[in-house]
Amino acid sequence: MQNRIIEDAPNTPGQKELNPLLKFALELGPLLVFFFANNRGEAIAAAFPALGALGGPLFVATALFMAATIIALTVSWILTRSLPVMPIVSGIVVVVFGTLTLWLQDEVFIKMKPTIVNGLFAAVLLGGLAFGKPLLGYVFGQAFKLDNAGWNKLTLRWGLFFIVLALLNEVVWRLFSTDFWVAFKVWGTMPITIIFMLLQIPLLKRHALEPLFESKD
Repeated sequence: MQNRIIEDAPNTPGQKELNPLLKFALELGPLLVFFFANNRGEAIAAAFPALGALGGPLFVATALFMAATIIALTVSWILTRSLPVMPIVSGIVVVVFGTLTLWLQDEVFIKMKPTIVNGLFAAVLLGGLAFGKPLLGYVFGQAFKLDNAGWNKLTLRWGLFFIVLALLNEVVWRLFSTDFWVAFKVWGTMPITIIFMLLQIPLLKRHALEPLFESKD
C-alpha cells in the first residue's frame, strides 16, 4: 500500500494509529519546551552561547520551539508514515513565523502565530462545512466514529472555538507582558481546550457509530 504524506480520510480502513497519550505528548511537547526555554532562557544562553547569540529568552525559546515542533512531526511520520493535518499546518506556521521572529528580531511575529493558526483552522473548518465537507473528521477520525450529522455539528463548534482562541491570543499578547503571554499559551489555552473537549462528550455519545467507552471485560 502506498504511503500518504498527509493522514488518510476519517474511517479509512487499515490506517496506522498513534497511541492517544503519545499523540497528546507529541502535540504538547513543543509547547512545554517553549515555556521552559522562555523561563530559563538566560541559563540556556549561558550554557549554549550559539543560542544566546539569537537574542533574549523569547528568541531562544522560539528557536527551540521550532526544533521541537520539527522533531515531533518527524516522530509522528516515523511511527505512522503520515502527518496529521492540523499539527503540520501549525508546524509550517511555527517555522515561518519563528524564522521571521529570529531574522527580524521582532517578537510580534511569534506572538501572532496562534492568531494566524487558529484563524486559519477556523476558516478551513467553517469553509469546508459551507461546502458540505466536515473536515474535522481528519483530526478525530482515529479517536471515534460519528455519523455525518455529528461531524457537521462538531466541526461547527470547533470552527467557532478556534475563532475564540484567536481573539483571546490577540487580547493577551497586546495587553499583557511577554511572560504572561507565554504562560497563558501553555497553561491557559490547553486547559480551556480540554474543558471545551469535555463539553462535547454528550454530542459525541449521541452521534457515535460505536460505543465511545467500551468495557474491558
